Amino acid sequence: MAYEQSSGSEKYVTNPYFLHYFDHPRMVLVSKPLNGDNYSTCCRAMTPSLNIKSKRGFVDGTIKIPYAKNEPDDYALWTRCNDMILSWILNSLTLDLADIVIFYHIIRNWQDIQDYFSRNNAPRIFQITRDIACLTQD
Repeated sequence: MAYEQSSGSEKYVTNPYFLHYFDHPRMVLVSKPLNGDNYSTCCRAMTPSLNIKSKRGFVDGTIKIPYAKNEPDDYALWTRCNDMILSWILNSLTLDLADIVIFYHIIRNWQDIQDYFSRNNAPRIFQITRDIACLTQD
């Protein structure tokens, strides 16, 4: 019975353009901010947070930018959500990384951050793998 009563509001909550009154620009999605060395764990922690809020599509590109001229209302909603998610991401970064990301206008540039850290971590991954392979027991 309670499910039937709440099913009307469920439609709004699952709408990617819906922002709950608890959602605010200073919200932090992860407990440990991205510092450059922890991209994979930070991304893994942030993904369910965005998914719960039906906002992951903004980051992975499945929610397309509406054409402002043909769909001005949808474009305004998309821009509002994009800006909110960008603020959440900025709050999930260390200050030096936030200074770089602040200039992104579209949060799909999160892929650029992923590419940057994946490329920079390759030498470190190689070094760790080599160190593990060279371990010997005294």
